[in-house]
Formats: sequence, C-alpha cells, structure tokens
Amino acid sequence: MRINRIRRATIAVTAAAVLPLSLAACSSDDNGSSGDQGSSESTEGTTGGGMDEGEDTGADDSAQEETGAAAQTFGAACAATPAEGPGSFDGMALDPVATAAGNNEALTTLVSAVDAAGLVDTLNDADGITVFAPVNDAFAAIPEEDLNAVLADQDMLTGILTYHVVGERLSPEQLEDGSFETLQGGTVTTTGSGESFTVNDEAAVVCGNVQTANATVYLIDTVLMP
Repeated sequence: MRINRIRRATIAVTAAAVLPLSLAACSSDDNGSSGDQGSSESTEGTTGGGMDEGEDTGADDSAQEETGAAAQTFGAACAATPAEGPGSFDGMALDPVATAAGNNEALTTLVSAVDAAGLVDTLNDADGITVFAPVNDAFAAIPEEDLNAVLADQDMLTGILTYHVVGERLSPEQLEDGSFETLQGGTVTTTGSGESFTVNDEAAVVCGNVQTANATVYLIDTVLMP
C-alpha cells in the first residue's frame, strides 16, 4: 500500500511539472502564428505600395508620349495627318524633307513638282532648312493652263519651288515678324502669333512646325510667287 502511495505521489509531481511546460509551448505556437500573420499583412501592405508606384510610372510614360513630334505641331489641317506610319508626324521626323513630304497625302502635287524640277536630292541633302509647303489645294487653285506651263518650264519651276525654302530652321516664334532670304535669292516675310501665321501677307499656315530629319515644314494654302 505504501508503495502505491509513493507511485501516485510521483505521478502527481511529474504531471505538475510537465503541465506548465505544455501550456507554455501551446502559448508559444499561438504567438508564432500571430507573428506570421502580422508579417503577411505587412508584406501585403508593401506590395500594395509597389502597385501605386507602378501607376505613377504609367502617368509619367503618358506625359513623355505627349512630347513627341505631334505635340509640336499646330493648325487645323494637322488633324488630317495619320496617327501612325511613315506619313504621321513621328514618321516624317525620321526622313529627310522630300521623302517625308512624299509620305504626306496633302503634299502629293508639291512632291511631283519637286521631282519634275530635279530637286529631290537637293532638298534631302540640305542641312537644316525651312520649307513653306503648298498643299494640294493651293496648286489646284492655279488655272490648269498656267500650272501646266510652269511644270513644263524647269527653270521657272525651280525658281518658284526654291522661293519656298529658307536656309535655316525657323521656329514659330521667329515667324511672328520675320524676313528671310530664300534659296531662290528673294525674300519672304512672315507675320502672326500663337497658332496663326501668314507668309507674304497672302498664304496662311494651315499646319505648322512639322519636323523632318533635316527640315521644319509649314504647310500653306497658297503657292508663293517670287
């Protein structure tokens, strides 16, 4: 009987010693789980911040896109220029001026005249010029008989076309009250401000500040005569 009492006492003491350790272990597991959850939430918060930064970067990219060649142009006729491809403003900026004009549907008559005058290489090889480029409607306004006579006379045609070219790039600000010598040897005058300019008080700029690889182009609604 005495031995049984000793055994029961020993078991009771052992249980008393083990129970607190078990409880402590359970408490430690619970705390560890809570800590993991807190870490996960913290990580999720960090990830969310990264997405916000990504969105800001997208806005910056959009702002950069607005600084392209198209953003520099002005005038009602600019709207007819395609948004993409060789004939777009960005596409024209990659080519020399005669090639770039050939990709613009509004300048097909001018390009034909330049080709007839043998001026394609002259314009493409020039370094930093301005071209006042008459649109198709400007040539269409000339009586057909007169236009055909000019196209048939290479010297006259060359003189008229080179009168539309200035040997430097001109910004819109320079057109506000300007007088410039042309490759033909004569002088063109410009007036205006903002997005409204005229050349020789007769030709209106309908799409301005178009950039090509070697020239600045101002599309005008009238053919200039020396």
